[in-house]
Amino acid sequence: METLDQKIRKTAATSGLLFGIISLVIGIFVFYFVTSMTTNVWMVTIIGPIGIGVLIPLAVAVWLVVDLRKKIGGFWNFKQATTGIFIMFFVGYLVSTLGNLGFSKVIEPDMVSKMKTVYVGATTEMMKKQGADQDAIDKQTASVSAKFEDTQSPGKLAKGLLIAVIFDFVGALIFAAIFKRNPLLSIEEIEKPAAAKEDLDPTE
Repeated sequence: METLDQKIRKTAATSGLLFGIISLVIGIFVFYFVTSMTTNVWMVTIIGPIGIGVLIPLAVAVWLVVDLRKKIGGFWNFKQATTGIFIMFFVGYLVSTLGNLGFSKVIEPDMVSKMKTVYVGATTEMMKKQGADQDAIDKQTASVSAKFEDTQSPGKLAKGLLIAVIFDFVGALIFAAIFKRNPLLSIEEIEKPAAAKEDLDPTE
């Protein structure tokens, strides 16, 4: 018979697969949004990557965690919640990352260069509006460009995997603290300690 811990791990992996697919679709939408659908600097630098690329996946994560808890019976302690949520987050990361690699290799081989061009242009426009001098602009755009260099090299991917493990675990701890729900004690379980104490009472 399947134990609760086994059910949590299996269900969390399935939820993680769904989370990864949704995150991948959102990421692809953000790519086309900032490279083809808008030229507004605030849309490119704030609304796209943060409003769509961060807040929506966060809302999806909350929904999936609540759904995961419901599917395993509605109750789990902090340790069980941390385990399940971490598995969901990490599987989601793997699916999203592998899907993104496939997308950038097969469908959009110029994805990184397009993103770099857009963000360098947006950074330049924003700094010019702020009255920055050309040296400051050049320094900042060079910094932005460097972030897009060799983003899919083995070293970068390995570093990204390590960072993902750390962030996913910390995120799982935070979510577990929020969404843990210990089973309610029955009347019999509440009365047991009192009965045991009465049996040991030396005054009787």
